[in-house]
Amino acid sequence: MEKTLLANPGTTASCPARARKWSNSQPADLAHMGQSRDDPTGIEAFAMPVSALPRTGSDPVLLKAPAPLGTVANSLRASDGQLQAKAPAKPPRTPSFELPDASERPPMYCELVPRVSCVQGTSLSQSCPEPEAPWWEAEEDEEEENRCFTRPQAEISFCPPDTPSCLLGPQNRPLEPQVLHTLRGLFLEHHPGSTALHLLLVDCQATGLLGVTRDQRDNMGVSSGLELLTLPHGCRLRLELLERHETLALAGALAVLGCSGPLEERAAALRGLVELALALRPGAAGDLPGLAAVMGALLMPQVRGEQGVEEAGVRVTGKTGEEACAGLFSQVSRLEHTWRQLRRSHTEAALAFEQELKPLMRALDEGAGPCDPGEVALPHVAPMVRLLEGEEVAGPLDESCERLLRTLHGARHMARDAPKFRKVAAQRLRGFRPNPELREALTTGFLRRLLWGSRGAGAPRAERFEKFQRVLGVLSQRLEPDS
Repeated sequence: MEKTLLANPGTTASCPARARKWSNSQPADLAHMGQSRDDPTGIEAFAMPVSALPRTGSDPVLLKAPAPLGTVANSLRASDGQLQAKAPAKPPRTPSFELPDASERPPMYCELVPRVSCVQGTSLSQSCPEPEAPWWEAEEDEEEENRCFTRPQAEISFCPPDTPSCLLGPQNRPLEPQVLHTLRGLFLEHHPGSTALHLLLVDCQATGLLGVTRDQRDNMGVSSGLELLTLPHGCRLRLELLERHETLALAGALAVLGCSGPLEERAAALRGLVELALALRPGAAGDLPGLAAVMGALLMPQVRGEQGVEEAGVRVTGKTGEEACAGLFSQVSRLEHTWRQLRRSHTEAALAFEQELKPLMRALDEGAGPCDPGEVALPHVAPMVRLLEGEEVAGPLDESCERLLRTLHGARHMARDAPKFRKVAAQRLRGFRPNPELREALTTGFLRRLLWGSRGAGAPRAERFEKFQRVLGVLSQRLEPDS
């Protein structure tokens, strides 16, 4: 239009502009309803740059007279996009940490927090339909990977918002038998490797390793939840991951203690958990939080009691599998008949549990286990999370100090290697298409409603876990009463 005006300066003056009907569909037009375009009072009252006049559709902007070049250049706007000559000032990069207004809790790592709003994180899979390439296979921008820490804007939660469940109704009671039966069939349909990938996908989303949006990165000031876990304003994420770990462990214990049928059925449930743990270990799926939750279920007092007396390097040369396992299981105080049936019917799984999984879990809890990106897709975060939330390290003073230093050193390397973990996790999940029902069954929100019901899910965390521990104790006694 500018070129037309400059080439024919007399065109507009010689040809009277025809009257134009103004659309009253825009809110800005309501104040001038009924005024003619030729009304001088209306024009004077509505004096503003031509480009600011409301337009409808593809109607051209009519000019009464050619405007000077400088005026046109100053009021020119590209596609009504509000291009400004001066960019807005950048926010200060100096973090302003302030003490909370009031807090009766004892001092802990997250006492100094930025005064920020609380934002519910929404993954790409929840906010819009999945594109052709799933969100966990999306390529990460190099600029995002190399970004530096910026001032956090909000506390972030990576738990997806409550959505209608395909397995639970709007209101459900705790441990509904029909739902438990459906879940049992669902897990039996998938082999341990497939279940491990489902768990890795959900754990990566809950930790903020995959599926993090640009807005979430801007709000938390870093590019990954693994980095956020080590920062003061990551308190909410740390508490969510602790609850997820404990909830998964309780659900795994329920898978065994809920089997009221024959002894072989419980032994098969134990074997399924052992095989799932093997599929989650480093070198396989590499989901260490999932591995820790499954091992927590197997080592729970209501399921196993004491953890045995043999060390990690026990040798079984010259003995049959059952004879080798006999010493390992001699100190089991709960479900002794079930564990004995496991070593009779599934000797390979029993040996793998004692000789591989237990020593591996002990090393991970002490900060000495494998944690290199490549064999591990998602590192073991529970020890670091508990430490930063004020939990004391157990054991003698010298050993606890060494364990404390190893945990903090591992947390620093974990945050530094977050982009490498992201690439490894995306590579493990490339081409994977999850089952929607199984994926939902492994989320924290679903498990919370399954174990405590829609009403009890909102109760305080400590109260919920204490009550369910008592429920598991009752189930354990019913299966194998103390002699």
